[in-house]
Amino acid sequence: MRITSSSERGRLREKDKTLMHTRHEWLFAMTSTKRIALKRVHILFGLAKEVIREDPELAQRYVQIARKIAMRTQLRLPKEYRRLICRKCKSFILPGVNCRIRIQQRREPHMVITCLNCGGHTRIPLKRRKKQ
Repeated sequence: MRITSSSERGRLREKDKTLMHTRHEWLFAMTSTKRIALKRVHILFGLAKEVIREDPELAQRYVQIARKIAMRTQLRLPKEYRRLICRKCKSFILPGVNCRIRIQQRREPHMVITCLNCGGHTRIPLKRRKKQ
């Protein structure tokens, strides 16, 4: 069966994604290039976390390389890593080192991450507790 149109390919991709429920299955279905890229991104972010207190510039360089790898292979960074990058200045932020985290209860409860390099804010909504 040969698929010619891009819409047919898109529908098949969406169908394949719905069949894969766990992260392990999704990783298995990735191409080998993306799998290698994801492993390298994991390694680089781990190194950046270890080195940021002694050499913040080196940690920043590790994260830049990881972002370039992800962009070049069209790999979406995992959520845990996206939250470690400031959306305004693209610098590596780690709680307690160069960012501040506060919990706000106004309106909807949310977490505010403030980058201490540029002053940019990121708001992440928190789920409410279910009343019993």
